[in-house]
Amino acid sequence: MHDQRCVFVARGEIEAQQIHAFLASEGIEAVLRGEALRNTHGLTIDGLGAVQILVREEDEERARALLTEAEAGKLRIS
Repeated sequence: MHDQRCVFVARGEIEAQQIHAFLASEGIEAVLRGEALRNTHGLTIDGLGAVQILVREEDEERARALLTEAEAGKLRIS
C-alpha cells in the first residue's frame, strides 16, 4: 500500500485483529504494523506490543469516522 495513514493504535494482537476485521467488513483494506512481541504475548506493556492499523490515504477519513462511531457505541465490533 502506498501513502498509508495510521488510524488506530491497538493495545495488542487481539484488539488489532478485531479492528482489522471490522475495517475489512466495511471494504477498507488495512495493514497491521507493530512489534514482534505482540505475536508472542498478545498484549501491550508500556507500549511494547502496540499495533498500528494503517489504511490507504484515501480511506483514512472514512476509517476514522467508522472507528469513532464504533467507539461511541453506535456500531459494534464483534
